[in-house]
Amino acid sequence: MDTGGNSLPSGPDGVKRKVSYFYDPEVGNYYYGQGHPMKPHRIRMTHALLAHYGLLQHMQVLKPVPARDRDLCRFHADDYVSFLRSITPETQQDQLRQLKRFNVGEDCPVFDGLYSFCQTYAGGSVGGAVKLNHGLCDIAINWAGGLHHAKKCEASGFCYVNDIVLAILELLKVRERVLYVDIDIHHGDGVEEAFYTTDRVMTVSFHKFGDYFPGTGDIRDIGYGKGKYYSLNVPLDDGIDDESYMSLFKPIMGKVMEVFKPGAVVLQCGADSLSGDRLGCFNLSIRGHAECVKYMRSFNVPLLLLGGGGYTIRNVARCWCYETGVALGIELDDKMPQHEYYEYFGPDYTLHVAPSNMENKNSRPMLDEIRSKLLDNLSRLQHAPSVQFQERPPETELPEEDEDQQDPDERWDPDSDMEADDDRPISHRSRVKREIMDTDPKVPEDVKDAVHHVRDMDVSYGAVNTSLKPPNMGSDQPETCVKMEQDTSSKPPDQATDMNS
Repeated sequence: MDTGGNSLPSGPDGVKRKVSYFYDPEVGNYYYGQGHPMKPHRIRMTHALLAHYGLLQHMQVLKPVPARDRDLCRFHADDYVSFLRSITPETQQDQLRQLKRFNVGEDCPVFDGLYSFCQTYAGGSVGGAVKLNHGLCDIAINWAGGLHHAKKCEASGFCYVNDIVLAILELLKVRERVLYVDIDIHHGDGVEEAFYTTDRVMTVSFHKFGDYFPGTGDIRDIGYGKGKYYSLNVPLDDGIDDESYMSLFKPIMGKVMEVFKPGAVVLQCGADSLSGDRLGCFNLSIRGHAECVKYMRSFNVPLLLLGGGGYTIRNVARCWCYETGVALGIELDDKMPQHEYYEYFGPDYTLHVAPSNMENKNSRPMLDEIRSKLLDNLSRLQHAPSVQFQERPPETELPEEDEDQQDPDERWDPDSDMEADDDRPISHRSRVKREIMDTDPKVPEDVKDAVHHVRDMDVSYGAVNTSLKPPNMGSDQPETCVKMEQDTSSKPPDQATDMNS
């Protein structure tokens, strides 16, 4: 089912979107250690490309406010968050038992500023969700986020805090249903696991399967209980190219959008599925990878774009720069502008790189079988599960920025097209800012229950997992359940600082 995802310049997909982009200038300073493939420096490289292609002036640029302990504990275990906050390279030798318990030390090393790094990337994703919930943008972007392997009480696959789960929980405060789509080469196991038993979140992961980390994501893993058929796994083999990938992505996602009707979409854009990735084995071009963004954008549903894997960092920066252009509806020149990391992109100095001639081990019959099986699973779903509403309270107001306290170098760019529909003085426009709060913001009981159930979820796939209860689908079931209701008892959590200049 193709609904215009292919044609950015025309039709519904050609309409300009209001985009909020989250970036912390310090993120590139974090360092996993010598020889480690995960390099946060790629986020800084991406930002430099965005700046020199002139894309920043078309977006609201926000510095995320770091997630607080209590924000992270909406999903993660208290003792795990406490461990991440306290562990340092100097003290780790004294906490060997804790390191083993929380799976920290090898793939997920202890490094200087580890907890601040987690707070920063999680803050961007949750901040993006808040912006979408308040209708202040159509698309929110946090390329530092997308760390999809982290579990409730352990690190995994270079991921410590699962910013995606936290962002989805935020979206669920005002959205009946949220769709999660993962195009990283690795299975999005941490997110799937968190929402495996609910029908309010559908997870769809396209990934390499078979003797490959993390080893989960079989096509037969479909969800449990109320969540049955709300987890979709698309297992792929080495060398998949653009054409083969799209032969699955568009029909499957088109059907998902038709049947599930999400109120928001979270798209994890892991770039290790690109051709030539240091750890990957797919053969997607940057245009092919970005076609997924284009297609999901074409549905005109609030969209949160996140990063993820990606270990050939020059190609990661190329990809996320191009996909930011796709989000904005701006086609970028292939010839790369001069900038501080220009030499990384030689000898061609182009935005796009040709895929390789590696063998595509995904045969046409195999792809047809996968597509048929997953479309059959989707046909078993009832259309768009409903969530019972109580009377809807008024929208939470975002705080105003005090002009006297505002850094003049951090104001909106007066030339930005983000302000085309607002004729108020720049200093009086509503902006998200950090608000110091002494106590936890009050959360409706139903949302608290949702968080409680996610955190107490059984992490075993083999076990009967009933701890995350799906929404109450009938009036004859009065027990506590995950029910969508807007948080109106307080202002939203600490928010971002505007960086447009």
